[in-house]
Amino acid sequence: MRDLETISLAITAAETGHLVLATLHTTTASATVDRIINAFPADRQGQIRQMVSDSLKAVISQALLPRRDGTGRVAAWEILRNTPAVGGLIREAKTFQIPTVMQTGAGSGMTLMDMSLLKLVQDGTVDPRDAWDRALRKEIFEPYLEEGSAA
Repeated sequence: MRDLETISLAITAAETGHLVLATLHTTTASATVDRIINAFPADRQGQIRQMVSDSLKAVISQALLPRRDGTGRVAAWEILRNTPAVGGLIREAKTFQIPTVMQTGAGSGMTLMDMSLLKLVQDGTVDPRDAWDRALRKEIFEPYLEEGSAA
């Protein structure tokens, strides 16, 4: 979705019960929600927040990283599910708090990109430096970087 007209049509279709799958170029799930809402003029954003909070089901963000063994790429992902808590944050214009809800929402199937990256590092699938480059909270990966330089 690249323009206001397309985003508006997608929201309308979702509100009327249609399954809408769309792509946006953003780096996190909460940034995706912000991008959708901020595409609209300020005087319509309150209404759009309500519409999105009611019709959004999930946001999946992905990043492709090179495999440590050089045999291609592997996906790291962030999953946001629209729980009542997430819907409330969207309606109240508090999307900056969504990552906190995601962190505690693992039982609902949510995960942060950094946790997905960390699992790939711990499994030995990706190089810690590649995960560090993509991570938001870089300090999580520093012990793995130090291990790699000592070896």
